[in-house]
Amino acid sequence: MTVRPIRLFGDPVLRSPADPIAPAVLGSSGVRDLVQDLIDTVKEPGRAGVAAPQIGVALRAFSYNVDGEVGYVLNPEIVEVSGEPELMEEGCLSVPGLGYPTRRHPYAKVRGVDVDGAEVVLEGTGLMAEALQHEVDHLDGTVYVMTLDPEVRRQALRDIRAQEWFH
Repeated sequence: MTVRPIRLFGDPVLRSPADPIAPAVLGSSGVRDLVQDLIDTVKEPGRAGVAAPQIGVALRAFSYNVDGEVGYVLNPEIVEVSGEPELMEEGCLSVPGLGYPTRRHPYAKVRGVDVDGAEVVLEGTGLMAEALQHEVDHLDGTVYVMTLDPEVRRQALRDIRAQEWFH
């Protein structure tokens, strides 16, 4: 379908929890179009995940592109994380050009559904674990810079305010 533009930090859609996709509309052309747009958008170089709010759609859906595997999940919920949170250098398409050390669990598992309502379970370590946690945060209305340690968050917000795209 379409590679959609990414909404940037400061856009209200990124700060509001996304609505679940109602079972009655699963399989609809609207949901299928959304999934295709998410997949097309995440296939751009350098992208590991795109949440629906990042393309201006306040629904619980995200796509991923990790280690050559591209897919999506609707109505995802994190059902398990394990391991001590570790600092990982993290970035975000909605905060372009900046990256900060972010605490993430080394393992994460997400459960959701596909467009036909069949259960989807995604799990992984490393970049997949980071992407799962990052994208579900987006669906909960949280951009990762808001989860940073306080001193790092203050610096991140100063850096964001100095970006040309923020004005």
